[in-house]
Amino acid sequence: MISNFEIIGLVAAVITTSSFLPQVFKAYKTKDTKSLSLTMYVALFIGTVMWMIYGIYLKSLSIILANAITALSTLYLVILILKHKK
Repeated sequence: MISNFEIIGLVAAVITTSSFLPQVFKAYKTKDTKSLSLTMYVALFIGTVMWMIYGIYLKSLSIILANAITALSTLYLVILILKHKK
């Protein structure tokens, strides 16, 4: 059974993760990444992977899912930034 706090975490995960996805879609669609900071997205990727590991330790579905999706999206942005670097 999922606790009420885990439901709050899942709702928060959906909101924060979905707020990040428009940036990913825009970069994919336009191939314009010149205004994106490589350093920021590498740091975000490392941080989200660490949060995901922490979520695995806690067995927290909301922490694991939110950070897994964000880490993959961030890694994709890093790849796009490097690919389209001028």
